[in-house]
Amino acid sequence: MEFYAEDGKNLSLDNSTLVLPALSIGNVGQLAVDLLVASLKAERIGYLDDSNVVPCVGNDAYWPSPPGELALPLEVYESSPDALALVQQRSPIVKGMMVEFARNLANFAAANGKKHVVVLSSLEFGRWQSIDMSSGSQIHYLSSSKSDGTDDHCEKQGWKRLPEYNTTQRMWKHLDDLAKNAASEVEELPFEELGDEDYYASLPYAALFSCFKVAKGLKVTCLLCYCSEGDNIPDAFHLADAVSKTLGLRPNSSQGNEGGCWTVPLSWKSVYGPPPDMSLF
Repeated sequence: MEFYAEDGKNLSLDNSTLVLPALSIGNVGQLAVDLLVASLKAERIGYLDDSNVVPCVGNDAYWPSPPGELALPLEVYESSPDALALVQQRSPIVKGMMVEFARNLANFAAANGKKHVVVLSSLEFGRWQSIDMSSGSQIHYLSSSKSDGTDDHCEKQGWKRLPEYNTTQRMWKHLDDLAKNAASEVEELPFEELGDEDYYASLPYAALFSCFKVAKGLKVTCLLCYCSEGDNIPDAFHLADAVSKTLGLRPNSSQGNEGGCWTVPLSWKSVYGPPPDMSLF
């Protein structure tokens, strides 16, 4: 993985927290990073290039008057007042290369002074077997702070640790083994097929969690939002709020947009395409 800085810009070692999405249902993690970048007015400082990411290109996603600058698959932003770096991922990982990508990203983070990594992702609502609405939150978490995945700060927010996390479960053990073995280029599973118990550890956030925690010893907090496919903008607001509470952020509260203190990115105006042509009716 290579980092290419924009002209006159460089990564700051002072921004010790990294926030990034892990692709999953509804792209909620990516939408939440959109909110954070737009609301914190984070500055794009460069791009990451990794052969495990599917190439894509688009127009600028955030600012009111897009200058025509290209948006690429992995963009790096910084909000220095918040000591925060963000990575936005816009295309999926090549099949079978998720752990290799996670290793590369962990190497990048560790080499550039990151101490705390916050991974944002979503989980399929249909797999929420025991729905506990008493907390009033659909946010769950997983943390490297303790061996059982719990974190005192997250618990104080009323969030529940992902109950399916089990370090002795075969898929979680397999991920940890791959994270430790940096020389391995093969991610073949040591078992014939995945069962229901393997679902949570088979998602991209799990590979990132293992590689950041096991391979590099960084503090990792995964914030996970149960959701369904459809209009996932409300879910993105929930996840962005969770990041704000976790890191003590103060996004701009003067915009008056949907979501209160959050600035809605320009690209969201076309997320569902143009309205129907009413002359047809």
